[in-house]
Amino acid sequence: MSAATTHMPSALHERRPLTLEAEITPGMTLAEAASLARAAEDAGFDRLGVSDVLWYPDCFLVQAECLRATSRIHVGSMVTNAYTRHPAIIAGALQSLHELSDGRVFCGLGVGAGLEDLGIGYPDPIATLRSAVDTIRATLTSGRLERGALAGGVPISIGTRSPQVMRLAGEMADIALVGARYLSAEVADRYRGWLADGAARVGRSVNAVEIAPRLTLCASTDGSLARRSIKRYVAHYLTLIRPDDIAIDDEQLAAITAELTGARGWYFAHDRYDPPELDELISAEMVEAFGVAGTADDCMRLVERVLDLGFTSLSFNLAAVRRPGFSMYQGLRETIEAFAPVVEHVRAASSVP
Repeated sequence: MSAATTHMPSALHERRPLTLEAEITPGMTLAEAASLARAAEDAGFDRLGVSDVLWYPDCFLVQAECLRATSRIHVGSMVTNAYTRHPAIIAGALQSLHELSDGRVFCGLGVGAGLEDLGIGYPDPIATLRSAVDTIRATLTSGRLERGALAGGVPISIGTRSPQVMRLAGEMADIALVGARYLSAEVADRYRGWLADGAARVGRSVNAVEIAPRLTLCASTDGSLARRSIKRYVAHYLTLIRPDDIAIDDEQLAAITAELTGARGWYFAHDRYDPPELDELISAEMVEAFGVAGTADDCMRLVERVLDLGFTSLSFNLAAVRRPGFSMYQGLRETIEAFAPVVEHVRAASSVP
């Protein structure tokens, strides 16, 4: 997140109550996932997203356990896709989760990732995503499901880094997730502009769409450890996005790219291998640009910077603190518990007129 500019709330969006969302990667037992859901609820988060990742536990089963273990927080996929799950199947699952939780469910949709391992491509991604949203809503509200119609359906969230998909979110979504990971006033306004373009296409008010930036979060009483724990994330997004205003020369970028070729496992996997050279190549400034990491005080400062860009919803992709001998569950729980004072602080500050 760029520190260069403080940006007042966009005129495109009316002021909303603060909404805080956390996402977990379900690399753990169902009981552990449910325990994290309770921890997120206790910490004050409003929504919990469960990653839908190939070779990991099924995200809809995990959602069910998380909903059974909680009483307030809303839970949903973050994000599922229409290539591996037919939209009608998604709708049936959503109806069941809605019944299980008295309506505390949402549906996060995206194009998908990592499907190449199954020999699945991504043909016509915009048309596929558009059709999926239409089919899910129609199936839920038409009465075709055996349990009958679900009046109003469920909120649909669309996450993306793509201008075309963000415009689609402006047309159709209830919630739009800014997938840039790197934020500045210019980047925030660019995404808002794409969202407004999509809303204008269908004569919709852009204020009907909640917009939230996706932020990598790792918190600990050991701020240095938290920052080191996300350096692989930072390297991944730095080489993927390459923002123009990050101070990095071609030689350093090439060195980071080369080190990533020696990395093993998903960048978010707890048992991944991160080349140790990344620790030197990824600076503290880069970590601050691409994540919210450190102690509660460090995280407070970085979150306030994002809120100064005019957002009233924040979506945190939780990263596990990587202590020796820690599991993903233990690392994610440390992040949630260390970040809880930040949730309390920003919640109190947002309620002041």
